[in-house]
Amino acid sequence: QVQLVESGGGSVQAGGSLRLSCAASGASGYTYCMGWFRQAPGKEREAVAVFNAVRTSADYADSVKGRFTISRDNAKNTLSLQMNSLKPEDTAMYYCAAGPAYGYPRKCEYTYWGQGTQVTVSS
Repeated sequence: QVQLVESGGGSVQAGGSLRLSCAASGASGYTYCMGWFRQAPGKEREAVAVFNAVRTSADYADSVKGRFTISRDNAKNTLSLQMNSLKPEDTAMYYCAAGPAYGYPRKCEYTYWGQGTQVTVSS
């Protein structure tokens, strides 16, 4: 069983910064893949920043490139998302997700989800 606990959300004015953190517990194989997703009211959930299935690089949504940075500490099994130059359209519930990698070429299966942390950006 894997548990993911997010922290660091809050309210900020446009142009501000927030840092989200996610602490993962459980078997490391089930947290091989980790990433951040978000869902705004009335919209579908989208991937914001995820590490690829071989952990060689991070992929970002076009809307956050250059503003958000994902990082992870494998020794501590934690995941972070540094969010700079926040915009009102970044307002959403942010979720940490984790899961195993499978197949060739490798793909991630996000099986486990945190409870979410709210980010609200005002103009």
